[in-house]
Amino acid sequence: MRNYNFLSIILLGITLANCNQTKKGENTSFSFDNSKFKEQYKPQEALSMEILNLKEQTVDSVIYFVNDKKIASKKGLEKLTFELKNQKLGYQNLKALVYFGEENSEATARVELVSDIQPKLLNYTIVNTYPHDIEAYTQGLEFYRDTLYEGTGNGSGPSGKRGVSSLRKTNYKTGEVYKKVLLADQYFGEGITILNNKIYQLTWQNNEGYVYNADTFKKEKTFTYFKPMEGWGLTNDGENLYQSDGSEKIWIIDPTTFKERDFINIYSFESKIKSINELEWIDGKIYGNVYQKDAIAIINPKNGAVEAIINLADLKKKITQLTDTDVLNGIAYNPKTKTIFVTGKNWDKMFEIKVSE
Repeated sequence: MRNYNFLSIILLGITLANCNQTKKGENTSFSFDNSKFKEQYKPQEALSMEILNLKEQTVDSVIYFVNDKKIASKKGLEKLTFELKNQKLGYQNLKALVYFGEENSEATARVELVSDIQPKLLNYTIVNTYPHDIEAYTQGLEFYRDTLYEGTGNGSGPSGKRGVSSLRKTNYKTGEVYKKVLLADQYFGEGITILNNKIYQLTWQNNEGYVYNADTFKKEKTFTYFKPMEGWGLTNDGENLYQSDGSEKIWIIDPTTFKERDFINIYSFESKIKSINELEWIDGKIYGNVYQKDAIAIINPKNGAVEAIINLADLKKKITQLTDTDVLNGIAYNPKTKTIFVTGKNWDKMFEIKVSE
């Protein structure tokens, strides 16, 4: 069991020790020398890859791959050193294709690349407190042209009734709903984001999402996820969509074809972070609610490293406590005021906050 710092506890709650992540070569002629591998690596380190010649074959050459990308060719069984600084965090799947005589054989292994950044704990101050619809099971929150848009799921509210998922355009100062579209009962609404005057909304377990005209709320398209998965949070960087699914991954999606462009794995120092929920893009970083932790992780979108954490647990003490009061969820950045608006599922308040070192 490793010792984890306070910030990891905020995000994880409890942490289990990792088992050995390397996987022995699958063939009987050649294998990676697993004794050269560590359990975890940091980006400033390098991998030393050596092949064991179990049957003492005469080897012509070896082609090395990392995550199915060719990285080098070596004559004979010459050792390879591979720098990890440009790799995304997460498991690195290693493969060596060994050529001997007129034959070839494959060896595989796996190591884990984790973050070398100890996240900072950021402070916040409450600028304003606004009313929020306590029946709204908030799943997505975003400002667009000085107006707040909200996506909700069909969780139970204080009335005891199961709510209906919706997309809303609201007056954040008063809580008034200007415009609302309801989803059918069988669809559980999830994250939203707005790009090029189109609102994108996910569903939880229906493997589909929707595109609306931001002015009229007319549904223009229904799209299928690029693979079977849950829909959780959604944001954009002005070009790509970023979608979470409850795992440690955030998928980078083409907003036209809805195909996968890439993905990142989320790590807080040496710990993999799952259940990243509602997402918001702020000044080149991804802000993500960590489900059931009442905290926001600030994520580097290039490599998935959590760089800072905002612990918002105290906000829950400032709302009306009812049986169905649920977790923090909902992040909206107002570029005009440079403040962040946060709320939760079935919360009766929304908080405007400023974040500082």
